[in-house]
Amino acid sequence: MEILDKFGLDIQQKKGKNPGYYIGVRDFELPELKLLVDAVQSSKFITEKKSKELITKLEKLCCRTDAAMLSKYVFIVNRPKTENETVYYNVNYIHTAIYENKEIKFHYAEWTVKKELKLKKDGAFYVVSPWALTWDDENYYLVAYDAAAGIIKHYRVDKMQNTEILETDRNGEESFKNFDLAAFAKKTFGMYGGVDAEVTLECKNELAGVIIDRFGHDVWLIPQGEDLFKAKVLVSVSPQFFGWVTGIGSGMKITGPENVKQQYMGYLQEVMDNYL
Repeated sequence: MEILDKFGLDIQQKKGKNPGYYIGVRDFELPELKLLVDAVQSSKFITEKKSKELITKLEKLCCRTDAAMLSKYVFIVNRPKTENETVYYNVNYIHTAIYENKEIKFHYAEWTVKKELKLKKDGAFYVVSPWALTWDDENYYLVAYDAAAGIIKHYRVDKMQNTEILETDRNGEESFKNFDLAAFAKKTFGMYGGVDAEVTLECKNELAGVIIDRFGHDVWLIPQGEDLFKAKVLVSVSPQFFGWVTGIGSGMKITGPENVKQQYMGYLQEVMDNYL
């Protein structure tokens, strides 16, 4: 008991009719473990097999009674899950490369109509400098510097194959010196890049929560009469951003700048043309 106590476990002694020892305080409370289990269950890039393994490990962090409660509410079957387990090795390679300040190379794949992964760039390797990993729309992304293009790019980790750590040192330190990953994720829709622009959105008042949820509490909401407000937000202008605006409906309108309005109208016209 003394050794366990020195190890850091909160060992409590129970006296009376049924004396014994038990762990008093654990590192994780049941609601915290439930949050982690939910995250594992809902993660598309974690395979069903690996999800079950991770949840079993999480159950060991609580007592038997709580573990039974956790397993009772586990629902994995029929959820969208990848069958590709290389993502775990990719994450390990990326973290190691970042720690050792090295570049990586990998093949990058895309899905075909035959539901097969096909290598992009005719099977040529991508060589980049990894700087961060981020989570967006239930997918894991590598944020890296492409020295050949001289820009920051991002890649779906589950679509990376044959990843290797190179001997060459990373590039792009200047680009990432003041890089704000949270701001990057906030302005990028569906992790699709585009030209950054400060866009003015005119919205009905009931959409205030939508704007705050997407762009944060620091966004300025400027009243426009009794029913409307305007918000100026920095976004990467892309079809995914236009799709987001369209999904909100008639309660939101792009009012500036003019070139972004025209791009959006062109986007809508292309969508309409599909139905003519």
